[in-house]
Amino acid sequence: MKRHDAEMKLKSVFGFDSFYDNQWKTIEQLFNGRRVLLIEKTGFGKSLCFQFPATQLPGVTIVFSPLIALMRDQIKSLDRLGIAAGIINSEQTVEENKQVLSDAIEGRLKILYIAPERQENMEWMEASRRILISMIVVDEAHTISVWGHDFRPAFQRIVDIVNLQPENMPVLAITATATRRVQKDIEKQIRGNLLTIRGNLLRDNLHLFVIKTSSEEEKYIWLAENLKNMPGTGIIYTGTRQNTKLYSKWLNYCGISAKEYSAGLDAENRIEVETGFMKNRWKTVVATNALGMGIDKPDIRFIIHTQIPASPVHYYQEIGRAGRDGKQAFIILFYNCSKDSNGTEEDYKLPKSFIDNARPSIDKYNRVLKVIKNDILGERDIIKICNLKAGEVRTIKADLVNQKIINMVIIDRKKKYEYRYNAPELNTKEFGQLRNTKLKELDSMLDYVNTTQPRFKFLCEYLGDSIDENYIFKNCDNSRHGVRKVEENPELLEKLKTFREQDYPELPCGKINKEDIIGYAASYYGVSRVGEAIHRCKYENGGDFPDFLLNKVIAMIEYKYQELKPDIILYVPSTISGNLVQNFARKIAKHFNIQLSHELKKIKNSKTQREFRNSALKKENVNGAFYLSNELAVQSRNIILIDDIYDSGATIKEIVKLLYSCGAKNVAPVCIAKTSGGDIL
Repeated sequence: MKRHDAEMKLKSVFGFDSFYDNQWKTIEQLFNGRRVLLIEKTGFGKSLCFQFPATQLPGVTIVFSPLIALMRDQIKSLDRLGIAAGIINSEQTVEENKQVLSDAIEGRLKILYIAPERQENMEWMEASRRILISMIVVDEAHTISVWGHDFRPAFQRIVDIVNLQPENMPVLAITATATRRVQKDIEKQIRGNLLTIRGNLLRDNLHLFVIKTSSEEEKYIWLAENLKNMPGTGIIYTGTRQNTKLYSKWLNYCGISAKEYSAGLDAENRIEVETGFMKNRWKTVVATNALGMGIDKPDIRFIIHTQIPASPVHYYQEIGRAGRDGKQAFIILFYNCSKDSNGTEEDYKLPKSFIDNARPSIDKYNRVLKVIKNDILGERDIIKICNLKAGEVRTIKADLVNQKIINMVIIDRKKKYEYRYNAPELNTKEFGQLRNTKLKELDSMLDYVNTTQPRFKFLCEYLGDSIDENYIFKNCDNSRHGVRKVEENPELLEKLKTFREQDYPELPCGKINKEDIIGYAASYYGVSRVGEAIHRCKYENGGDFPDFLLNKVIAMIEYKYQELKPDIILYVPSTISGNLVQNFARKIAKHFNIQLSHELKKIKNSKTQREFRNSALKKENVNGAFYLSNELAVQSRNIILIDDIYDSGATIKEIVKLLYSCGAKNVAPVCIAKTSGGDIL
């Protein structure tokens, strides 16, 4: 197909007048049966490079992508254009996924999107042999490289599929972020008749700033003072799920509309936030990096990071979502320069901890190996027997499969893992090399924070992009705009103090009659002296919980449960900490002049929840562990239920379910502190 003819079809199908040169160069090579690695900036139109040829080729184009939100958006866009497309992912029902596969087999689809982790799904494995595949696309291709910033073992298995295809089958790998090292690794893996097309990564409509702070409070104050004056809507990225809640609550408290987003939300709520974000329902969405990579929104006017990403590659990828319409957008990175007692800068510690904990310990690898040597097991069995988190087991088994130490087998249509005959020893050398590489990348992010050269010049050079030496940068604090600082604001500082005193973490406690039961904690476990005080009392014979914790809980109950009018207070029976919780509940009952009930008892000798690494074992540990010695004591009563720590929530959920089954009118779960939560299977 000649370019002129192709652009006539482009106009009739997609409504665009012409291709960019690198778009057409890519498409022409695909029509010639080539394999292409396309490295182009965000907003370039990489998706058109496979969507257009997909409409012209006879069979189905398979698109492997880790971005569920992006896949959903592209499906909607293709549907509006009359192009038949489907998606396979974990958010859909089994029946919905089966129907999509059936449509692909019957030739009713032109494009089929699939998350890479679904490759081991039995229905997909069987259906893929019957689908007439005309092209394979690897979206976010940097994830197939262990040196890439979002490496996924499941993506490497795509390479196996690609290299089983005929050499003349079109294959397109696309990414906006590949260093030269990652580029060479992708080229090595995909092999064959591969052409690499690397475009220009400069985005001069993005205006970059770094704001150094001397405390976390200064970040909150700057946002409250300046965000309302920024143009349009945008994203505030935080490093943890907990911070998405804290920042969004603070902004709403200050009259700035904000919504939180993280992978911790269920599918329904994620879709609701994504839809609202597209429609500009809020000034900002406060999110972990779970949001943004899959959102095709051209008019994001600002992106703000409250904590540094793990590398300049991560940063380029995340800020690349802004200003895709070509209009100016503002990019701000906060960096807390204050140091702890060891001299480590505060904002360095979180990404460093992610690197340190990216892989489980060798002991955990050996535990998994030991149980698989003894039996052929599924993932859930390994998790329970080894008492490990689901994420840990998935990382371990992916490494063991890649090193050809274990095999995935299908038994009774279920995936299981077996030890290979004459398997090699576990090679941990690469783990250390990868960790060192990640630490160097993090150090490069600090170099970005402290650089005096134009910030986009720094990013482009890091990514291996060549820039015209005569180009004059005018789009950052180092090249034209000047340094931004946080000004003192005593009024906002006092407002922040009041906000924090009234910010009580929510405790999800299950559903009763389809209604969510929500409790509250007085604080987060890691805040100030809270966790230290609880630990000292529970595990170091430190006596009753101190009065400052009692006062925090009393203040929280008065603030959150003004309308409840409780009849009785119950407390969670202890496993190892004696009468700590009982004594604490007695003091609360005395303060409010409410009856303290001792009717809640343990019927099962459960272990301490902190012994278990995943929520399945925590739930199993407390299942059926409690009973009421007098059920009449709770019937039609409003109850405050007291415990010390909320982690996975398994204990509280079990007791809440019991109380409602015995006729309680309302149950208000109360804890001293909430941790970051347990693992969810």
